[in-house]
Amino acid sequence: MRVIFIHHSCFLVEVDEKVLIFDWFAGDRVQGYHFGGVIPEYAPDTPVYVFASHKHQDHFDMDVLRWSSRYPGIRYIFSKDCKMTPRFLARHGIDPAVRERITWVAAGENYKVDDLAIETLRSTDAGVAFYVETRGAAFFHAGDLNNWRWEGVGELIHMEMEATYKSQIRKLSGKKIHLAFVPLDPRLKENQGLGLSYFLEHTDADYVFPMHMWQDYAGIAEFKKQISNAAMAERIVDIKCENQIFEIREE
Repeated sequence: MRVIFIHHSCFLVEVDEKVLIFDWFAGDRVQGYHFGGVIPEYAPDTPVYVFASHKHQDHFDMDVLRWSSRYPGIRYIFSKDCKMTPRFLARHGIDPAVRERITWVAAGENYKVDDLAIETLRSTDAGVAFYVETRGAAFFHAGDLNNWRWEGVGELIHMEMEATYKSQIRKLSGKKIHLAFVPLDPRLKENQGLGLSYFLEHTDADYVFPMHMWQDYAGIAEFKKQISNAAMAERIVDIKCENQIFEIREE
């Protein structure tokens, strides 16, 4: 397998002959940031699967639908909050027929798209998280599922957030996960690693890629220093820049 960190929470996974792309958006969509990640080009007959966990600007961009002109077999797996009407698509120059290639998903459900088995978890923010299996390989993309603990927010909300997050992550306990993509958001300051710590402790993911870091990757090394279990720390992948490529050997 090969993984490309495109930017922010967007990752591309090449597995077998397939390409899976999670939470892509164009680099100028978020005010105050310029993200430089680039999606490689593939042969037109490549099986491409595009996932969108929810409609926030830093996770979804309807321009992914334009890729259908290059990849006639492309399939889209979108959270239901990303729905667009045929009239809306036509108004933006996108053929409404592309909707036939979209599978709209809700939290807590199971779906089959070609040979992808997809399970959705409920986010603690918006939309869903994805657990995807294909031919023995398994991936988890959290979207905005995280133990968000913001300054100035009441303790009752924090408790509800933590309980929901933990209940969703426990659903992954015992599942095989080769690659996981999990938030490590620096805006949470000293609470940055709360969600990732719980994920590491309660899943057996082989490789865990921090994400949602807003181009600030310094927190990865700091977080790893705080982990007393060396084997657990080794599961965390060091990300240094956009368009970084990782060759993954199967265990």
